[in-house]
Order: sequence, then C-alpha cells, then structure tokens
Amino acid sequence: MDKQEVLSQSSFSMLEGKVDSRLLAAVKSMKLIKPTQIQAETLPHLLMGKDVVGASKTGSGKTLAFLLPVIENLLRMKFTRQNGVGCIILSPTHNKVEKLAKLALRSDHIFVCINDDMQSTVSGLQQGYCLCCIENRIPWLYKMLKKGKKMKIMVFFSSCKSVDFHYEFFKVYCKAPVLSIHGKQTQARRKETYLNFLRVESGVLFCTDVAARGLDIPSVDWIVQYDAPTDPKKHAKYLLLIDYSIKISRMLCYSRNIFHRVGRTARGLNKKGNAVILLRPEEESFIEFVKRKKIYLDKYSFENPSEEVQTMLEMLVSTNGVIKTLARKAYLAFLRSYKTHPLKKIFNIKTLDLKLAARAFGFLEQPHVDCSILS
Repeated sequence: MDKQEVLSQSSFSMLEGKVDSRLLAAVKSMKLIKPTQIQAETLPHLLMGKDVVGASKTGSGKTLAFLLPVIENLLRMKFTRQNGVGCIILSPTHNKVEKLAKLALRSDHIFVCINDDMQSTVSGLQQGYCLCCIENRIPWLYKMLKKGKKMKIMVFFSSCKSVDFHYEFFKVYCKAPVLSIHGKQTQARRKETYLNFLRVESGVLFCTDVAARGLDIPSVDWIVQYDAPTDPKKHAKYLLLIDYSIKISRMLCYSRNIFHRVGRTARGLNKKGNAVILLRPEEESFIEFVKRKKIYLDKYSFENPSEEVQTMLEMLVSTNGVIKTLARKAYLAFLRSYKTHPLKKIFNIKTLDLKLAARAFGFLEQPHVDCSILS
C-alpha cells in the first residue's frame, strides 16, 4: 500500500483514545473528517512529542496540524491560567525561522515537506478586479450582495468602524443576511459570529483582517476586497486562494498576499470560487504592481447598479442620528487608512475627491475633516 492509499484511508476518528475526546468533538463540529496530507504526516510525530519542521502551501491545514497537539499536551498537563504561558506562537521572517530552528530543535527532529507543485493559487479560482468610482461603491456592493444572495460571501474593509457602519446599513435597512466580525468586538461576539457563519449555506460576513487569522470556515463563493489592502509586508507572501471547506487561509493583500484573502474560495480539489478587489479608476496602476509580483488579475465588468440604495442611504444619513454618527466615524477612519497606505503612488489621498468619498458614506455635504488627517 503506497502513501497515497494510506492517506486516503486516514480519518480524524483514528485519533480516538489517543487525544482528548473534546478535541475530536471540536474537529467533528467543524465538519472535518479526513486530515490533509500535512496533518496526516505530522500529527503522529507531534503527538509523540517529537520536534517537527513542516512545510506546505497556504491553506493546506498547517495551523490545525500544530494546534491540536499543543492543546492535547496542555490538557494532559492539566495546564491552567495560573500556570502562566503554555504556548508561544511566532510568525517570524524566513531568516528568523532558520535561526530559531537551529536554537530550539532537537537533533532528531522530523522534517515534512508537502510539495504540491507549491502553487499558491487553485485552478478553480477566478480572481480579478473591478473599477468603480468611489461615489458608486455602495450601489455596487448592494448589487453584488443581491446577485450573490444564494452564495457565501466575505467582504473586507479597512477599519472596524467601516465594518460597523456597513453592517448597520445593510443589515438593518437593506435587510441583507449580514454578519460582522472585527478585532474590537468581544471574544464572545466574535465566536458567536464565527459559528453562525460556519453553519449557514449562504450569507455575508463583513470583516477586517481579524477574520483572516486562523478561522476555519466552509467554502466561500466570493471574496470581496472592498477597501485597498493596507499591509504589504504582512500579506506579501500569499496569493488569492479560495477555501474549500477545511480552512480559510489569510486574505486579500498585495504583493503576494493581496490574494491570500482568497484563501477561502476555491482551495481544494474541484472547487470553484471568485475573488474581486474594488478599485477606483485612478488606482488601476495597482494591477501593474501586482503583475510584477506575478499575480495576474482579470478585469471584471458589472452592470451599472441602481441609484435607489444610494438615495436611501443619503436620506438616512440626513435624518437618522445613529447612522449619521456611524457614517462619519467610518468616513474618517477610511481617510486615515487611505492616507497611511504604503503604496502612496497608487493610493494617494491627494488624488482622492473628499466630497465624492463622503458620498460613499451617504453624505451629501462633506463632514469636517481634521487637517491632521490630510497633512
């Protein structure tokens, strides 16, 4: 029996009696039946307490491969908060990884490398961009969500305040099936949102980068990068991958990461997914920038959206104090994020019409903007 046959017959149920039943229940609740190749080849060694160096492509299941043994060991030790720190997870650069490995690894460590052609993208993934004038972004998103009402969609914003504003408008006033998650929510709320989105067959999750880190989410049909990705260093290693129901990798980012966000749509065999980044016409040079990183995006065309939803938002902002406050906070947060963007030649606030940008948040008149934001 060769390795592939062994792997094909592997299942998490084989760990019964070897790891805590609560861990297996958690794995089962995430609808994980069979381990991925990196998990199948590393878990036996890690559960026996051996040092392991594992390498495989983004979205292959590495996080679960090391977290399951970590939690199992802590449970065996009856580790509690009173004991202090039980595990440290680092995300160092490549050079630091090599230095840490030399310092920490025992001489008899195991090395596992899954060479799956090391392709960062999946054949079933369609990734592209769409040009949209900034004042038309709300109608564009409304149309996108309406067309995808039977799909699972994740939409990424540049700030927590922007998530809150768009969630309130689309959930309460557009009656869209929207959930939201970001770093300023309580852990309890984030967990509840995550579990709810996990269960649904279709729906929308508005989020910031917090949703990219280690969340296991079933297949996502569309990833929408609504605001310009803002952290080229953090995301410089990943391509738009779309998940296939085991793990939603990181998120749209640029360099090689702009597309990690798509680590949720087509990740896996025979799966299809889509990813789109929304750009102003003045930002189209971003496509040439990522092309130099060997990331190629198709240009998507969408039908002109109706202005009705924009008119509704503008009326709400004019008459509703709650939505107006949320809109103003989101608008200012958007400007701060845009102003500090690392790719200033492309995402340049001096080329941004502030009045038209205000319309994207429902303002007929531009709110006061502190000069410190623009200077």
